[in-house]
Amino acid sequence: MSVPAGDAGSADRKPLVVIAGRPNVGKSTLVNRIVGRRVVVVEERPGVTRDRKELDAEWRGRPFTVVDTGGWSETDDPLDAKVSAQAERAVRDADVVLLVVDATTGVTDEDLRVARWIRRSERPALVVANKVDSDRRESDVWDALSLGLGDPWPVSALHGRGTGDLLDQIVSLLPVEGGGATAPDADDLRPDGGPDSDETGNAAGAPAPGMPRVALVGRPNVGKSTLFNRLVGDERSVTHDQPGTTRDAVDTVVETPDGTVCFVDTAGMRRRSRTERGTEYFSVLRALEALDRSDIALLVIDATAGITHQDQRLAERVAAAGCPAVVVLNKWELVDTEDRPGILADVGDRLAFLGAAPVLKISARTGLGVHHILPAVTAAEEAYHSRIPTGELNRAMRSIQEAHPAPGVRIRYAVQGASDPPTFTLFASGRLPQTYLRYVERGLRERFELGPTPIRLRVRAGGAGHGARRR
Repeated sequence: MSVPAGDAGSADRKPLVVIAGRPNVGKSTLVNRIVGRRVVVVEERPGVTRDRKELDAEWRGRPFTVVDTGGWSETDDPLDAKVSAQAERAVRDADVVLLVVDATTGVTDEDLRVARWIRRSERPALVVANKVDSDRRESDVWDALSLGLGDPWPVSALHGRGTGDLLDQIVSLLPVEGGGATAPDADDLRPDGGPDSDETGNAAGAPAPGMPRVALVGRPNVGKSTLFNRLVGDERSVTHDQPGTTRDAVDTVVETPDGTVCFVDTAGMRRRSRTERGTEYFSVLRALEALDRSDIALLVIDATAGITHQDQRLAERVAAAGCPAVVVLNKWELVDTEDRPGILADVGDRLAFLGAAPVLKISARTGLGVHHILPAVTAAEEAYHSRIPTGELNRAMRSIQEAHPAPGVRIRYAVQGASDPPTFTLFASGRLPQTYLRYVERGLRERFELGPTPIRLRVRAGGAGHGARRR
C-alpha cells in the first residue's frame, strides 16, 4: 500500500543507533538519557517495551536516530517471539548496535545468546554495562568481555554517569556522507554527562509543519496495531491477541499517493477504574497526549463486540480533542450478516455527537475496506483547514434562512473567524435556539463539503454574545 518514509535504504535517512539486550537491563532508561527527556515508558519489571520506537537525538552537532527495542529472549511464548523478531529486524538495519547488560547481575546465558546474534549481524557494536552507579561497581563490568564484542562501557543510564563518553564513541562509529567517521569536538561536551539533544524529543521522521498526524485510538485488543501495520506497510508494531500489547505511542511517517501522513499507533484505553497504576497508566497518558497532538483520529471499534460504553467514552474524548474523527469498524468480516444493520444503527445512535464522522467497515487482518481510510483522512484534513470567503458564506447563509427561517430571529451577517476547525461567528438579531444552530451547521456542512470536521458556531445577538460549539 505504501512504505514508511526514510527506510533503511533511503540515502537521506539519519544513522540508526539500536539499543538491544535481554529484558529489564535498562534499555529504555538509556534511550531516555540519550534523547534528553522521558519519552519511553520505564518500569522496574521486565517486558515493558514491546514495539520498536524511533527517536531523534543529537550529540556534538551530529544528528542520529535512536531505536528502542523490546527485550530479546528465547522462549516459546508467541508474544515474546514477536518482540524478539522486532529487535532482530532493528539490528539488521542498524549502523551501530548497543548491547546493554546489567552489571549488577553479571553476564547471563541470555546475554550470551543476544551477543551471538548481534555478532552474526556483522553490525558495529558496543557493550554497555549499565547500572554502574559508583566507582565500586567499575570492576563488575569486565565480566562482559566474555560477550566477544570488545571492552564494555560502564554507565549509569539512570544517573547519566559515563553516558557522555559512550556518546563520543557512538558518534565516532556513525557513517558520514562520503564514508569515514566523525571526529568528536571536545568543546561540545556537557558537564552533566547527559546528551545535548533536541528537547522536543520528537520521534524520528516526525511530521513537518502541515503534515497531518493521524492517531489510531480505541479500547485494548480491537486491532489498532494490526491496522497500523497494514496502513504503513510494515510490521512496525507488535500485534498479538493479548489485550494491552502496545505500550508507547509509535509514530511512522508514510508516503502515500495523496501525500505524506504521520500515523500514530497508541495504547488501548479503558476506563480509569480498570487501569493499573504504573505501565498501563502512563501508556494511557501517552495515548491521550498523542490524541491531543493529532489532526485526525481513527476511532477503531471491534465490530464483533458492538458499540460499548467505553467506545462512547473514547468518542467523547476524541470530540473534546477538537479533531475530525473517522469511525473504523474492525473485524467486520466476523459479524453475521443479520447483525450488521443493528451495529450500524448503534453507531448512529450512541456516537451521534461525532456528527458527520464517516463510518468505515474494514478487516485489518485481511485488508478488507482498508483502502477507504486514506481518502477519508484526506477529505477530513482538507475540511479541517477550510477557509470560506465571506461573500460565499453570506450567500449560503441567506439561502439557508430562506429555506427555513428562524422563528422571530434573523442572522444579519456571518464571518469565519478561524480554521482548524472551521469556526463561524453569526451576528443575529436575537438568540438562536440550539435546534436552529444544528440546522445551520448541517446546511454549511452540505454546501461547503466540510465532511467530518468539527464546526464551531458562535452567536452575537443584539450586541451580547452567546455561543454554541457543534461537531
